[in-house]
Amino acid sequence: MRTITIPRPDDWHVHFRDGAVLKSVVPYTARAFGRAIVMPNLTPPVTTAAMAAAYRDRILAAVPEGVTFTPLMTCYLTDGTDPADLVAGHRDGVFTAAKLYPAHATTNSHFGVTNIAAIRPVLAAMEKAGMPLLTHGEVTRADVDIFDREARFVEEVLLPTLKDFPGLKIVMEHVTTEEAVAVVRAHPGRLGATITPQHLLYNRNAIFQGGLRPHMYCLPVLKREKHRLALRAAASSGEASFFLGTDTAPHLKHLKECACGCAGVFSAPVAVEAYLKVFAEEGALDRFEAFASRNGPAFYGLPVATETVTYAETGRFIAESVEVPGEGTLVPLFEGETVGWARSP
Repeated sequence: MRTITIPRPDDWHVHFRDGAVLKSVVPYTARAFGRAIVMPNLTPPVTTAAMAAAYRDRILAAVPEGVTFTPLMTCYLTDGTDPADLVAGHRDGVFTAAKLYPAHATTNSHFGVTNIAAIRPVLAAMEKAGMPLLTHGEVTRADVDIFDREARFVEEVLLPTLKDFPGLKIVMEHVTTEEAVAVVRAHPGRLGATITPQHLLYNRNAIFQGGLRPHMYCLPVLKREKHRLALRAAASSGEASFFLGTDTAPHLKHLKECACGCAGVFSAPVAVEAYLKVFAEEGALDRFEAFASRNGPAFYGLPVATETVTYAETGRFIAESVEVPGEGTLVPLFEGETVGWARSP
């Protein structure tokens, strides 16, 4: 039985939602990860430092007793974001970063940025303050095929932004294509990328295997096999620009399994185990520590965890559905399946 011991990992892309869902899902992330970058796309979105501080308090209240966990808050950028409030929130330790959602790109993104030109003063202020920009890297025009949105974002938005703001650090969240991998590699130190477990495990066939599979629907959508292989090579390379970000995105089962289902894969209960499955298959367990525990902190200028955790290849972990009291059920990744890894006590 193989085991792996690493510094306690961090999750650099998490959705907790709010209310009863938040209380049900926070414990899964808090037990597995020391820190997490928390997405701000609530209703209403987290657009000010005061809203972020209040949201952080609600998250901390849901952390199980005896568990140490630090939520790292982000600001939801809009066309009207106040650069002064944003930078002050970063200076005061409320905001770790700011998130760019192109309008209508994903869940609760209708308040998002309509055109990158609208936030040039904000980007300039972030560049000066040393505040990272996190991007949902897709263009959303109706004339752009959904499978091409990320590549077009790289060409039309990302590369010009890197040129115009040479001191701005950017994270491409949940990269899904070989084009994104290539541009990240071309800008080491300035550009980082998170990679989700589902984009490493599956290609777009999984959405349609045996019928329409709503729990495999996420945004950005799963892509062709060549892109999945490019992501696996990047994640398992040990390169400093790539780090763990689950994009765990809980939606109640009845909101996934309906005529217009929500986008998102709820991976928090089995996130580390899912990544370990990939790294074991790639013969790269010796590089998992870099991806899960070291590259993210280095990019954000934070210390690596001093606590260590051990996972064993036991083949006995079984994921089950998660009940949200008074709301319904959440279906996690691998529901009803045996997972090949489990955390040791």
